[in-house]
Amino acid sequence: MIATRTLRRARILIVGCGDVGLRCVDHLRERPDRVRVFALTRRAERVEAVRAAGAVPLRGDLDSRRSLARLAGLASTVLHLAPPQKTGADDLRTRRLIAALTARRRAASRPPPAGGSTFRTSRTLRPAFGQSAGFRASVIVPERTLLASRTRCKRLKRLTLVYASTTGVYGDCGGARIDETRSVQPANARAIRRVSAERQLRRATVRGALNATIARIPGIYAANRLPLARLEKRTPALVARDDVYTSHIHADDLAAILLRLATHGRAGRTIHASDDSELKMGEYFDRVADAFGLARAPRVSRAEAERALEPVLLSFMRESRRLANTRLKRELRVRLRYPDVDAFLRTLPPHP
Repeated sequence: MIATRTLRRARILIVGCGDVGLRCVDHLRERPDRVRVFALTRRAERVEAVRAAGAVPLRGDLDSRRSLARLAGLASTVLHLAPPQKTGADDLRTRRLIAALTARRRAASRPPPAGGSTFRTSRTLRPAFGQSAGFRASVIVPERTLLASRTRCKRLKRLTLVYASTTGVYGDCGGARIDETRSVQPANARAIRRVSAERQLRRATVRGALNATIARIPGIYAANRLPLARLEKRTPALVARDDVYTSHIHADDLAAILLRLATHGRAGRTIHASDDSELKMGEYFDRVADAFGLARAPRVSRAEAERALEPVLLSFMRESRRLANTRLKRELRVRLRYPDVDAFLRTLPPHP
């Protein structure tokens, strides 16, 4: 009975199990009898953290297609939280992941050999997890078995995949309030690769390989993800007239949104995973500084910032937008634990 229940549990694979991924695992631990969670990690030092969180760790690297072979057919739901590689315009990691996840389904739906042959011989068996990768065997498979396999494949529920993208795909919107119908205009290499990933997943959805839903995510914050080091270093922010609007989401709310998308998201749909905050970047830093009793960040003009700050930091200061989250609330019926940044900061203990 216990073994039967284990086999019947839904399987979820988390690809890129960092801070948000572990929060997803924590949410899923509330229903261990219904869900079994696997987490793909390429770093050996992360294995114990993943196991301690309650997930089954799998070693694999999105930069190595061969290391992903065991993912095919492993889970019915995938949370793709891994970033693209650091160079190039095409997200090769997402391309490899799609190929690995759909490999077995493509093989199962392959038509029988022409010429009315009754048997297929010398078929290579896919190795089990504990077997050598070089294991091969010749078997004879009756044609009726192949036909039954294809019939079952047609009835298979398609793989559900939730992709954690970024609102950086929009580029600079001049502070406008935008919804998910806004055209993408990526302004840097990171965002270009994210657009590549989104398009690959949409194409895979259209051709029937999987059902992908895209969450476009703004700045993530939590108790361990606040700009305290920046404030302590006295890194400047922009003066009000040059400052940009930024959007935010608490990491716990984000984890809940991703899991909600896995069960209620529409295939091919994009959702803003954003709270109700409409703060300029400097205002956000001021709120955090006040909550922790730190000095507020000094303000400089845009021209001064261009001379003094690093390019990566400047790239975030060149894009201004406000996000509408109507789909999040109406379609997914999500109720945020922290509707805005202030709601979270009020939960912190007072600082002298």
